[in-house]
Amino acid sequence: MIKITFPDGSTKEYEEGVSPADIAKDISLRLYKNSIAAEVNGQLVDLNYSITQDATVKLITLEDDKAPNIYRHTMSHIMAQAVIHVFGKEKVKLAIGPVIEDGFYYDFDIEGYNISEEDFPKIEEEMKKIIDQDITIIRKEISKAQAKEIFKDQPYKLELLDDIDDDEVSVYIQGDFIDLCRGPHLPSTGYVKHFKLLSVSGAYWRGDEKNKMLQRIYGTAFAKKKDLDDYLNMLEEAKRRDHRKLGPQLNLFMLQPEMAPGMPFILPNGKIILNELMNYSRQVHKRYGYSEVETPQIMNIKLWHQSGHWDHYKENMFFTEKEDMPMAVKPMNCPGHILIYKNSFVSYKDLPIRMFEFGKVHRYERSGTLHGLFRVRAFTQDDAHIFCTKSQMEQEIIKVIELTNEIYSTFGFNYEAILSTMPDDHMGDIEAWERATQALKLALEKSQIKYKIAEGDGAFYGPKIDFHVTDSIGRKWQCTTIQLDFQMPERFEMVYANEKGEYERPVMIHRAIFGSLERFFGILIENFAGEFPTWLAPIQVSVVPVSEKFNEKAKEFARQLEKENIRTFVNDSDSTVSYKIRNEQMKKIPYMIVFGEKEMNSNTINVRTIKGNTAENISRDLFINKIKEEISSRSLNLSF
Repeated sequence: MIKITFPDGSTKEYEEGVSPADIAKDISLRLYKNSIAAEVNGQLVDLNYSITQDATVKLITLEDDKAPNIYRHTMSHIMAQAVIHVFGKEKVKLAIGPVIEDGFYYDFDIEGYNISEEDFPKIEEEMKKIIDQDITIIRKEISKAQAKEIFKDQPYKLELLDDIDDDEVSVYIQGDFIDLCRGPHLPSTGYVKHFKLLSVSGAYWRGDEKNKMLQRIYGTAFAKKKDLDDYLNMLEEAKRRDHRKLGPQLNLFMLQPEMAPGMPFILPNGKIILNELMNYSRQVHKRYGYSEVETPQIMNIKLWHQSGHWDHYKENMFFTEKEDMPMAVKPMNCPGHILIYKNSFVSYKDLPIRMFEFGKVHRYERSGTLHGLFRVRAFTQDDAHIFCTKSQMEQEIIKVIELTNEIYSTFGFNYEAILSTMPDDHMGDIEAWERATQALKLALEKSQIKYKIAEGDGAFYGPKIDFHVTDSIGRKWQCTTIQLDFQMPERFEMVYANEKGEYERPVMIHRAIFGSLERFFGILIENFAGEFPTWLAPIQVSVVPVSEKFNEKAKEFARQLEKENIRTFVNDSDSTVSYKIRNEQMKKIPYMIVFGEKEMNSNTINVRTIKGNTAENISRDLFINKIKEEISSRSLNLSF
């Protein structure tokens, strides 16, 4: 007999070899019917897994937060089986089909055919048939030799098998479909019925541009129809807000993949917004005791050897050479800030030193991963480095969290924190990493911030806290990062003189609040759907004369607004009034004043807002004062 311990601490004895399905059935028939998998000693397993020793067991139902990964993984297999049925087993070569956030995908090599979204209905219809058949899903452990025989006509599976060191591998069988997979999976194909295929794209095998381009089908699945409908509605709303569409439409930015792949061109309206973001950031940083600096774009390659970037990051860097001196375009600002620190003698009385820069960095990203402003090769970081003593580091991290709170609240963002720990590819000893990780934990706890732990996701030089903001339609974006670093001060032999006149190493805190300024800009475009709050809007007030005879007085009113630092545009084109109004609405300008006889001959105006509100007979002075207050307070709400 073996002892099974349940999540509530209770225990029960079962015969050796008992399965989670047996345990669920023993507890209740209802639990047995609702269970889809189990967690045995912290490891997710199938319901028919054989438990051979004492263990802690948690049964997983469709309501469990671990369930989506399981049923979406099964849905990727169902999709692959459907694709084979639709296009023919002899023509379809299978690659991989993992779970991703909110969904899944599968990569295919289909002889002589390019899948398009027009093919989705017939694939989905075949998937529904497989689901309705409720086919039992069976896991088998077989030898690699057997697996190679099974997959002898599947070259991508054979390549995966060659990379597996174990003599045995697991396969999953559902009817006439078999796949190489670790699992776990649903007990049968009939458990989850609510799914949707979303898109198709090209993807290089194993992400390597030297390999063949495969066809990747993306999909999603949910346990409840309402959850699927809500998700699909969110995707439709996201399409409407897509910054890649709104950016050029609103004269914010453009991309030229042929001339500068992954390097955005910021257009006049976009530059106004970026300047506003930087001006605001500078004001906040000044209050928090930061000094702004600027460092070179290109520096000697020796610096990047010393910093460790050469060993850990060179594949993502750009290089050049002049006068026999190899140089690197900076991917990060930290080494430059270290050189500034080392430029002068530092006493403990000078610490903490908070150094801040809007630093332009360049990082190589594969062309297939580039995505508007969200994934680029050139961007600006609101980067800062804090040099402090070990006794100061916890309080400095708390201050960074306070600064983050202040900036995020200005945009109406809530966030969650993720603490990332030591990766396999790291510098320095484990003791230093543990000390750094503990300091980050204490700062979060003292700031009363709940956090999750991402094991092994830290930077190569230290653990970090990432803040994920939630936008207006519920999507999460990683922005702020705080990284604690004991390694670079060691590599650069950084010192300060302590109270006894002895030299000690400072602690280095890396942090960015917006993260990438351009990426944050893209997030804001989508968060506000291009309808920026007045303080950020490139044009804050549009004045539309109803005919040519009112042009001069309309311009005079506009000049009055401009004198008050309100960004104003006069549409004095020869178009009809209705066309001009529609044109100004397309620009998503917060306020519009239609200027006619009454406005010319009185001190009152009628105000239209981008939200569709109207306010009549408003005095010009009241309008100006309200707008100025709205701008100065950086309000998210319109005054009228």
